[in-house]
Amino acid sequence: MFKRGQLCAVFLLMLFVIPAGAQEDEGKKQPTDAQKATDTRDTAKKVATDDPNYVIGPQDMLDISVWKEPELSRNVPVRPDGKITLPLLNDVQAAGLTPGQLAAAITEGLKKFETAPQVTVIVATIKSQRFYILGEAGHPGAYDLLPNMTVLQAISSGGGFTLYAKRTKIYVLRQENGKQVKYPFNYKEVLAGKNSEQNIILKAGDTIVVP
Repeated sequence: MFKRGQLCAVFLLMLFVIPAGAQEDEGKKQPTDAQKATDTRDTAKKVATDDPNYVIGPQDMLDISVWKEPELSRNVPVRPDGKITLPLLNDVQAAGLTPGQLAAAITEGLKKFETAPQVTVIVATIKSQRFYILGEAGHPGAYDLLPNMTVLQAISSGGGFTLYAKRTKIYVLRQENGKQVKYPFNYKEVLAGKNSEQNIILKAGDTIVVP
């Protein structure tokens, strides 16, 4: 049996320990902004690699799978010349094709060596399409462009802003028909749900300038 003094000590200990543990668990349940941004990018990558209309480009990583032929299945990079190297087929043109078109081309080539080959092509990592962030961004530089990526998402990928960033004066530079076009982007307005049409979907080669 506990004495009265011992019971008081145990009760006080529970008052301090349990809330601390609860706060720790609560902190674990609530991800930080950085974790949220990372989760968003990871999800976007998974969706991007499943896009059947994605056009393969140089430096992309491809997952080539031939059913029941593990020695022919492998992860391969698309070379700068747009080709990949595969067993039996040697060099195969990949850039400029969708995953389905490339799978059909590989299947046709393997018919000389295999009976009814079944080929699946997945874009494991997108490296061929990039956008750029300049100026007072958290981490200026070149970034991989994911399908349907907006300016707001791109800024998140770039680490946000420095203390000196003019968030209402941001703009996107894009080459269209041989001319440079400027698209304004007011971060504060878009974040508040205003003028959402400024949050355009980026294209390969776009440059986000943060004054």
